[in-house]
Amino acid sequence: MLPALRRRFTRFKVYRVARAIYWRLPQIVKEAEQGDCEVTSLLPEGSSRGTVLLSHIRGDFLNHPDRPVPNTHTNFWTALDMARTFLELGYRVDVISFGNHDFLPKTGYDVIIDTRYNLQRLAPLLGRDCLKILHIDTAHMLFQNAAEANRLLDLQGRRGVTLLPVRYERPNLAIEHADCATICANDFTIGTYRYAGKPIYRVPIPAARLCPWPDGKDFSAARRHFLWFASHGMVHKGLDLVLEAFAGMPEYRLTICGPVEQEPDFVKAYRKELFETPNIHLRGWIDIDSREFLDLADRSIAHVFTSASEGGAACVIETMHTGLIPIVNYESSVDVHDFGVLLKGVSVEEIRDGVRMIAEMPASMLEERARRAWEHVRAQHTREHFSRVYRQTIREILREHGRPC
Repeated sequence: MLPALRRRFTRFKVYRVARAIYWRLPQIVKEAEQGDCEVTSLLPEGSSRGTVLLSHIRGDFLNHPDRPVPNTHTNFWTALDMARTFLELGYRVDVISFGNHDFLPKTGYDVIIDTRYNLQRLAPLLGRDCLKILHIDTAHMLFQNAAEANRLLDLQGRRGVTLLPVRYERPNLAIEHADCATICANDFTIGTYRYAGKPIYRVPIPAARLCPWPDGKDFSAARRHFLWFASHGMVHKGLDLVLEAFAGMPEYRLTICGPVEQEPDFVKAYRKELFETPNIHLRGWIDIDSREFLDLADRSIAHVFTSASEGGAACVIETMHTGLIPIVNYESSVDVHDFGVLLKGVSVEEIRDGVRMIAEMPASMLEERARRAWEHVRAQHTREHFSRVYRQTIREILREHGRPC
């Protein structure tokens, strides 16, 4: 009887609306609590030469310059600097969260910059005269979702357990609606968007903090200590493979810094490696501004990071600033040149080979590689360098599209 009543009720519009609200309500509440439905309007000094809509991360630090910008991800500061760029060029800037799915423009915009989902939705409303820029911070969603699914499928085959995707990217056609794009990544990520035939301008990943060169570091003592440092999505970020690699190398120590315990299904699948393997230590999430983080980096030789898909791994840039040598795969989308280790593939054995190669190097060679890594990010991956390159890039884009700059 109940199924029959449900079918009858679904004929009524009121029922369908109520049901939609019911399923949407938790997300509405979450967005309201985070301020995702609000708009921050920023005015340039003097008269405005146009209006920009920035769909990125929107926080209180945009309204209050005296408030600190969170260092938990580079995107917080990047959003602020992108807004400042257009203000300095004389544009008014309206900032919305990229998670604001309800915003509708009440006025025309000369430029829109979107980092995820709003470009496809808003482009038809803004018209042809609006310059549309996609700021890419992930690999293309088809590649990313397929890559995570393949990692989970491989894990299922190795461990006999099914874990759910954590970094699944919502389908969108942002690049198709963009006139051009900017990106904080290398050729790997750019390649996943190349099919669209849109101009893509590369800008550097800005590190959240600068660290002094670790004078006095004992590279001989550090050679057997390695770090895994990343955010959520343990399988996507390759922690499963790194754990299995180090579980079979008891002579090397691994410290894990990341929100592992927020993913209980992963913890259950890897409980033995995480809590019962003597050479593996789970530290959990760590503040990169803390003395503890610097001390941990000083005791370690390299950062092992094997992600399925990245839009430029900022976590690797951060650890290179502490003098750690990067051991990464191609999909991590970080240039490691001749100072790091670029794994030929991603398997337990290939990770072990990369770790052993570093651990068996003379201390003088390790120090030389670490120094070159540190010098590279000091030259290419700072907030000051991002600001310079981004401003030059935006000026170039505006000129090419006949906009005042």
